[in-house]
Amino acid sequence: MITTKPFIAWHPTFRQPLPEGHRFPMAKYELLPEQLLYEGVVKEGDFFSPGIIDTKILSPVHEPAYVHKLINLKLDHKEVRRIGFPLDARLIERELRIAQGTVTGAKTAMKTGLAFNVAGGTHHAGSNWGEGFCMLNDQAVAASYLLEVYHLKKILIVDLDVHQGNGTAEIFQKEERVFTFSVHGQHNFPFQKEKSDRDIGLPDDTTGSEYLSVLDKNMEDMLTTLHPEFIFFQAGADILHNDNMGRLKLTKEDCRQRDKLIFDYCQNFRIPVQVSMGGGYSKKLGDILDVHCNTFKEGIAAIF
Repeated sequence: MITTKPFIAWHPTFRQPLPEGHRFPMAKYELLPEQLLYEGVVKEGDFFSPGIIDTKILSPVHEPAYVHKLINLKLDHKEVRRIGFPLDARLIERELRIAQGTVTGAKTAMKTGLAFNVAGGTHHAGSNWGEGFCMLNDQAVAASYLLEVYHLKKILIVDLDVHQGNGTAEIFQKEERVFTFSVHGQHNFPFQKEKSDRDIGLPDDTTGSEYLSVLDKNMEDMLTTLHPEFIFFQAGADILHNDNMGRLKLTKEDCRQRDKLIFDYCQNFRIPVQVSMGGGYSKKLGDILDVHCNTFKEGIAAIF
């Protein structure tokens, strides 16, 4: 039974459309909360609306000069092109609220064991760059916040988006208190990868059974050797077999089993977890919503 609120970050800016003609699927950010409510997974009161993050909280992760240029729309053409879409004030506000949502969620999870962000998982953003639709790295910012405020000795970032978390890896390359773990398509974007503390690059057409076996083995090893005090989970839906950017062969049931595995480990080891949704680019929007809804269901079932 969920008795502590808030625990799900959502704000109307999450659903804002990109400039006309852009193909990046934003509809899921509006429909996912509606689907969760329709299925009775959560209640209206389980959502909270994040404010604009204080830029001081960003500074341990993102270089102030980059943040200044981003907020003031002063990035040059090359920097904007690397992000992947034209920028405007609405998108910057959205990114600032997403980052605050993950920070607030992480603080909440320290008390309740679990928190979600309907958006987030912006793991391609590095210390001084944006990339792949990511401008600020929400989970990296929140991890840095926990290190500073809660003085944690070890945080584990479990990145299960189909694309390597290159920005997260770069940000924490010299931070021993954060262990970055990425399971991704080896031949997928980004083609210039950074070095995570542990990278598992999977070949195209990897099946669900192969994926889950690798994940289970690595999770058990990391939890028993690292003893993390907090986990950030990047729960990408783009590992699904029909994802336009995926190349893996996982079914919706495989994705659900992935989530169950992660949350069961969190519960068994009594480790709080914050979850950001990450990518999902299937032509069938319903499939993306099913995968993300299952993430919420499995987390709530395991932790509460």
